[in-house]
Amino acid sequence: MSKIAVLIPCYNEAKTIEKVVNDFKKELPEADIYVYDNNSTDDTAAIAKKAGAIVRHEYMQGKGNVIRRMFREIEADCYLMVDGDDTYPPTHAKEMCNLILEGKAEMVVGDRLSSTYFTENKRMFHNFGNVLVRSLVNTIFKSNVRDIMTGYRAFSRMFVKSFPIISGGFEIETEMTIHALDKKMKLENVLIDYRDRPAGSVSKLNTVSDGIKVLKTIGRLFKQYKPLVFFSILSLISLLIGIGFFIPTLIGYIHTGLVEKFPSLIAASFFGIIAIQLFVGGVILESIARKDRQNFELHLINLENTKK
Repeated sequence: MSKIAVLIPCYNEAKTIEKVVNDFKKELPEADIYVYDNNSTDDTAAIAKKAGAIVRHEYMQGKGNVIRRMFREIEADCYLMVDGDDTYPPTHAKEMCNLILEGKAEMVVGDRLSSTYFTENKRMFHNFGNVLVRSLVNTIFKSNVRDIMTGYRAFSRMFVKSFPIISGGFEIETEMTIHALDKKMKLENVLIDYRDRPAGSVSKLNTVSDGIKVLKTIGRLFKQYKPLVFFSILSLISLLIGIGFFIPTLIGYIHTGLVEKFPSLIAASFFGIIAIQLFVGGVILESIARKDRQNFELHLINLENTKK
């Protein structure tokens, strides 16, 4: 088992992959460099192999699918994930890996947003999306992760072998972050320099469609990991709608002694019942989520015993 494995998921990065492999070989000479090609139509795989990387393939399209295979197949003490587009400099690699190897973190996030991202990145909606996602995740999960969607991360073996990957695309980084927060894994931020893609290198991230997928992922994981809060919000909304229907009926009854708006009363009752059901459902699902966390802790203990 190698001590450090550098993981580079790639799709059509022939222009930059040689430099990325060489840079990280120089910075981490003791590491194994893995390039997983995701159906590239250019010479990414051949160039990476020539540069000295261990090249493998994932034929299901999508970054999440590539990382799922990487995490299953590769054994290491520390995993450093980086994109193949030469936007992340290798100078921070040792610091990030050392935090993992010294047991100070289970996941290290390469923080672009506090550094050069907004000056280097020219795509305005990407900037807005990163800020929106960071704000949502930190608000919902009461955290202080400075960059949710960065592709530059380091992981412990425990994190990699216990992370159930569901996402198939670029929303994988958001899923990783929320998983670490929910399972109370130690997470550290490392300030990194970010540089925009070189001329001729094209981003595979679609601002609108991939942005919607990320927001859906946040909603799905919010419901999954914090069901009581999620369904309590829905319950409160339903209750307020019910009260909105009930108040005019109540006012009419006070003035006339008669219930003149039966449809409104029926609607108020309907939304009141829905509010109760949503809240009770949230309580039940919260118990299930708590039990899942307990089972996860037992799984971590088994992983530690297996490693020993």
